[in-house]
Amino acid sequence: MPLGVAMLVLLALSWALLGAETQTEVFGLFGVTAVIAVIASRLKFTESLGRVAVEHERAVSIACVVGILILMALFHEDHFPLLLLGSVLLYATACLGLNIQFGYVGIVNFAGASFFGIGAYTTAVLASHTAMPHLLILAAGGVMAALVGCVLLLPVLRTRGHYGALVTIAFATLFRSFLEVNDTLGGPQGLKIPSLQFFGWDLGEGLIFGGVEFSFYANYVFFALLLCMAAYVCVRRVERSWLGVAMDMVRTDEIAASVFGISIARQKIIAFVLGNLLVGIAGAAYGMMTNYIAPNNFTFADSLILVSMLLLGGIGNPLGVFPAAALILILPEKLQFIQEYRFLLYGTVIIFILLFRAQGLLPRGIRRFFPCAENDPRQ
Repeated sequence: MPLGVAMLVLLALSWALLGAETQTEVFGLFGVTAVIAVIASRLKFTESLGRVAVEHERAVSIACVVGILILMALFHEDHFPLLLLGSVLLYATACLGLNIQFGYVGIVNFAGASFFGIGAYTTAVLASHTAMPHLLILAAGGVMAALVGCVLLLPVLRTRGHYGALVTIAFATLFRSFLEVNDTLGGPQGLKIPSLQFFGWDLGEGLIFGGVEFSFYANYVFFALLLCMAAYVCVRRVERSWLGVAMDMVRTDEIAASVFGISIARQKIIAFVLGNLLVGIAGAAYGMMTNYIAPNNFTFADSLILVSMLLLGGIGNPLGVFPAAALILILPEKLQFIQEYRFLLYGTVIIFILLFRAQGLLPRGIRRFFPCAENDPRQ
C-alpha cells in the first residue's frame, strides 16, 4: 500500500512538473512538494517506503516503466516534455555505467561526459559516412568509448582516490580541446547526426497510432526506455553476481581483497570498461535524438552533472539515478523565467536535499547476497 501511494504521488508530481509553464505553476508545485515531504517525514513514511522498495524491487521497476509510458501518452504531442523525458532516460543510462565504477569498485571518474561524447561523435561519423545499421552504430559508439577508456587504465590502476580523479579530469579537459581544434569533427561548430532508424522505422518521423498523432520524440522516449531497461538489468546482474561481490570487496578494502586472492586490477578493468561501454551507448543514442552535437555539450561541467546525479540518487543504488536525473535535468529548464538566478535556486534545492538525505534520495542498503537463500527478496 505505501508503495502504490508513493508511485501515484510521484507520477502526479512528474506530470505536473513536465507540464508546468508559468512561474506560478512551478512555485506552487514546489510548495506542494515541500508539504508532502514534511508530512511524509513526520509520519515516518519514507523509512517504511525504503524497506518496502527493497523487498519489492521488481514491482518498483515495473511501476517506473508503466509511469514513463503513461507520461509519454499524456504528452504524446508535446515535443519539449518528451525531449526532457528522453534526456532523463539516456542520462540515467549513462549514470548506470558510472555507478559500476563509483558505486561498486570505487573508481572516481570525472570524465563521464567525455565518454558520453565519444559515443555521440562515433555515431555522427559512422551514420554520416557509412551504411552500417544504426543499431550496430550505437554498439560501436559504446565500444569506442570503452576502447578509448583503456588509454586511462594504466594511470587509473596506478593511482587511488583523488589522484585517480585528477587523471580523469585531465582527460576531460584534453578531450574538449581536441574536439574544438579538430576540423574533421566539425570543430567548435559540431556535427549533424541523422535520425535513428530501427528495423526500417525512422524515429525522426512522427507516429500515428490508433488515430492519434505522436511526436517523433515519443519514438526516442520509447527507444531510450528499452535501452535504459537493458542497462538496468545488466547493472543489477553484475551487482548480484560474484563479480559484484568482488567489486564491493575492492571498494571496501583493497588489501583485504588481495589477501583473499581477488585481483584488484582485474576488477577495476572490468568496471571501467563496462561502465564506459554503457556511457558510450547512451551518448550515441543521445546524439541521434538531438540530431546535433558540439564540444560544448561534453565539458567538464557536464561530467560534474553526471557525478551529481550519482551523489543525489545514492551511490551504488541503480534505482536512485532516475529521480536524481529527473531533478537535475528538468528543474533548471522549468526555472528559466528567473534567468541566471535559476541556477542559484536549483543549487539551493539540491543542497537542502543532500543536507536532509546525506546518503542520497535512495541510499544503497547492506548487501544481502547468498546464492542458496531462496527466501531472499532480492533474488
